[in-house]
Parts: sequence; C-alpha cells; structure tokens
Amino acid sequence: MNFNEINIEKEKKIIFMGTPSFSVPVLENLIKNYNVRAIITQPDRPVGRKGELSMPPVKKVALEHNILVFQPEKIGTIVEEIKDFHPDFIITCAYGQIVPRAILEIPKYGCINVHASLLPKLRGGAPIHKAIINGFTKTGVTIMYMNEKMDEGDIIAQAEIPIEENDTASSLHDKLSILGSDLLMKTLPSIIDGTSTRIKQDNSKASYAFTLKREDERIDFSKTKREIYNQVRGLNSWPGAYCLFQGKILKIWECVTTDNIYPGLFDGQITKLYSDGIGVKVSNGEIILKVVQPEGKGKMLATDFINGFQNKNELIGKVLD
Repeated sequence: MNFNEINIEKEKKIIFMGTPSFSVPVLENLIKNYNVRAIITQPDRPVGRKGELSMPPVKKVALEHNILVFQPEKIGTIVEEIKDFHPDFIITCAYGQIVPRAILEIPKYGCINVHASLLPKLRGGAPIHKAIINGFTKTGVTIMYMNEKMDEGDIIAQAEIPIEENDTASSLHDKLSILGSDLLMKTLPSIIDGTSTRIKQDNSKASYAFTLKREDERIDFSKTKREIYNQVRGLNSWPGAYCLFQGKILKIWECVTTDNIYPGLFDGQITKLYSDGIGVKVSNGEIILKVVQPEGKGKMLATDFINGFQNKNELIGKVLD
C-alpha cells in the first residue's frame, strides 16, 4: 500500500466516554473516522414505573459496532484497563463523572471534551436547559482539553448558533449535538498535526449550569411572562416545568404570552378560558397554557384538560401555585 493512501486518522486509537443521546452523533462520527477501541459509559439504570433496567444510548451504539464497553460506578476503578489500550485520545461528551488525573495523563494527545456551551459560560451538567431558561439568544459548543476541574480546561475550538424564539431544550439539544460532532471532526486533525490553538479560560467570566434540581422545575407565577415562557421551553422535553393545581402536580409543556393585564387578580390565577388554552395571570401580564400534563396522566392539549371538567367556567379564578 502506498503510504499516502493510509488513513492516518483511522489509525489513531480512541477511548470514548459518554452516556446520553447527546453523545451519540459524536460517537458515531468517531467510529466512522477513527479507531474506537473501547467505550466507557454509566451503568444501566432502572427507569419508568416498573423500574426496568435501561442501557445508556451510547452503550447501544457500542454493541451495534461490537465495541468493548466498560460501565464502572466510579471511573477511577479502571485506570489500568484504560492504560492497556495505549490510547492516542480519550474523548468525552456528557459522560457524567469527573475524570481523575491518573486517567487524564494517559492518552498521547490528551483528554478532549465536547461541551454544550460557549465556555466559560455555563459550566456544568445542564448548559442546554440553562441557556434557554436564562434567556440567552445564542449558545454553542466548545472543544476543550480536560483538567481535574469542572469544564475549566483550555479551549481548542468553539462554534456558535442562535437560540430561536421557539427553541426548546429538546430542539436545541439536537442542534448542539450535531454541531459538536462536526466541530470535533474538524478539530482533531489540527491536534494531531500540532496546529490547534490552546486558549486559557477567563475564570472571571465564568457562569454555571449545575444539574437541575426539583426546585428549578416549579413555576413561580410572580415572575415575568418572559421568564416563565423561557422556563417552560427550557425544560421541554425533560424534565418539564410544573405547578400545583388543586393540590396535584400539573406539568406545563407549552405556553405563549399575551399583553393582557389583570391588576385585580393574584399571580397564578386563571384569567380566561381561550379557544386554544388556559389564561393565567403573571406579574407583568398573562401566559396561555397550551399543552399540559395532569398528575398520573399523559400530555394533552389544555383544551382537552378543560373539557374534563363538568362546569368549565368554574375554572376561572382558580389559582395555580
């Protein structure tokens, strides 16, 4: 074989660490273009009401390609196994654990992470959700060298996209997943040939997007209509924004805002039943709930929720909290 015909990238040995669906396009591109020797992901976890074990999306891809899978509870327990592969790269993308120094020092070209924000903004585990919840108009992905701290490594490359008015966490997730995969493919050759950049992050400009907590999901109707609108779409399609109605959880999956003002009502009070939803008074106006999910039931149009009440007009004036 002519030396010029050898695929240099395909010879590079990679260990991939990732877990959710966001990681899948990155992994699939690596499998096509590089020598992925092993995949490290989180253990199978019980899901749903029946608690049936479910494998991470990344594991499913690994099994389809007959790639060896490790699922340690703690990544530090398989240092020697990783060393045995003599990897050129360790690539991580939404893996879910901090990688210790003993592993960071193993690969020839370093440990490279694909992160779903324009670092140093939104370090942490929920950058996609928080970008929308916080009202950002743009976000992106960062390819970075990993260190022992959370998302503080040197930046190699970044790509930016706008956050559209109707974007949800789900739609933005899909866009950033593809963007990150494409940017990684463009970036790895420059790391191999030594032409890549390495820019230290400005910690004074850092912000954080820590993993979502239950209190992040509850709607506070004393907030502005824009804040609530951003919260609802920023938590769609997981885990969902919610409030309480008549003592039971009511998830809100879609809403819109209006300019209507109701000075005599309490925040969270139902203002009006519209042909396409339920009006609710908030601090500076009104939102209309379009898609909801009552406790113990599936998602439904707000109009179907209304139709479940014998006397619909009695809903007007009721309070969501």
